[in-house]
Amino acid sequence: MVELSISHYVYGLFTLLIIITMMMRKGVVLPSLLGTFLIAWLYKGSIVEGFTAIFQANLVAARELFSIFLIITFMLALLNSLRDLGADKRMIKPMQKIMINGHISFFVLVIATYIISLFFWPTPAVPLICALLVPAAIRAGLPAITAAVAIAIAGQGMALSSDYIVQVAPSLSAASAGVHTATVAEQAFMLSLITGAVAVSLAYLFARNKIRNANDPINLEDLANMQTSQDGPIESNKEIQTKWSKVFAVFVPLALVAVVIYMIYEKFHLGRRSGFEGGDGAAFIGGVAVILLLLSTLALRKEKALDYITTHITDGFVFAFKAMGPVIPIAGFFFLGSSNFADAILGIGEDAPAFLFDLVQSTQSYLPENQWLVAFSILIIGMITGLDGSGFSGLPLTGALATSLPSNGVDVATLAAIGQMGSIWTGGGALIAWSSLVAIAGFCGISVMELVRKNFIPVIVGLVIATTMAVWVL
Repeated sequence: MVELSISHYVYGLFTLLIIITMMMRKGVVLPSLLGTFLIAWLYKGSIVEGFTAIFQANLVAARELFSIFLIITFMLALLNSLRDLGADKRMIKPMQKIMINGHISFFVLVIATYIISLFFWPTPAVPLICALLVPAAIRAGLPAITAAVAIAIAGQGMALSSDYIVQVAPSLSAASAGVHTATVAEQAFMLSLITGAVAVSLAYLFARNKIRNANDPINLEDLANMQTSQDGPIESNKEIQTKWSKVFAVFVPLALVAVVIYMIYEKFHLGRRSGFEGGDGAAFIGGVAVILLLLSTLALRKEKALDYITTHITDGFVFAFKAMGPVIPIAGFFFLGSSNFADAILGIGEDAPAFLFDLVQSTQSYLPENQWLVAFSILIIGMITGLDGSGFSGLPLTGALATSLPSNGVDVATLAAIGQMGSIWTGGGALIAWSSLVAIAGFCGISVMELVRKNFIPVIVGLVIATTMAVWVL
């Protein structure tokens, strides 16, 4: 039997409080910080140690997660540099030529959004997709609401839930679960493809009768309601910009595809499955992004490159901290519940407490050891944590629960990936109206609540089928 202290009970109380706060769509940074302070105070018996633990918890979390901030910074800086050249628009313009009808346009939107969102995240990708491809899709016969569904499912759902290239989400899940990032990333990638394939198929089947034929009149109202960005290359020396924008519109996608091919080659060549472990994959693509950023910046403004690249990286850091900053104190709280990090936070030796694991262990005799119950419980908890509209703030919790609950045959990485699916498909921008789904609805000129309703059944069915496959196969 696990001997529980008052600190254990307080940790459990604050965990429930955080979940309830997320359900109320409120921020959970305050209870995370307060809980860290009280638990450390009670456990160490010193208020001074409580103050120290708050700082240490955030420091440990920041140290573990800072690679995430770097990769976001470099990828966004690269995208901004390409936008200044006009290369970002040139990269996807060829796709307009194959949008010959609404049915093909639907799948072109799905593929284009998924690929761009894998490398640059959906939030920066959405304005680009909506500005260039959605008007072409509407002219080809696709209703604006169906175009928005395709973008939301492919980008905010399928691409972001696996986050296979940038690996922000797998890193958060793996850190709390105590497993390799690459392992969670692989499982999440498979589950995201299953969920996405089901959701895309159902969304298409539900909307196929409303897709116009090529000879039908264009819905001008859909086009009039769209909010598209007309930002282009900056004005100085347009001839040079045009030349280099063409070069980088080809060179950057080829370079990023080459990175992925090399990573796959390293992983499976001669049967070696080590490949890029932990954050090595994200570090590799981040380093390539930096070199591409240097080249694109020099191509645009050789004489001002030293200052210009600083602006891009600063903007990237600002975006990264806005997006991920609140996750640090939340992760610090759940790191405190893991014996892997509690020693560094509390300043003790090897006998560090595992508050969350101990709580689950103490109730294990009352919990049915059923793999289906555990898997769907993690999924539901992930979806609840996603109600805050972030999708990422709940990953430390689902990762910690994945390593604490009795899995009875389902490995920890798979459970962490299931929780990641629930959290990001819900809060990342596919199932709730107060998330980044608002941006998609705004650009496409449709109601965000209508978009949520269109997404709901395809995504829920996809998540259920993916979780079922995880238990049976993965």
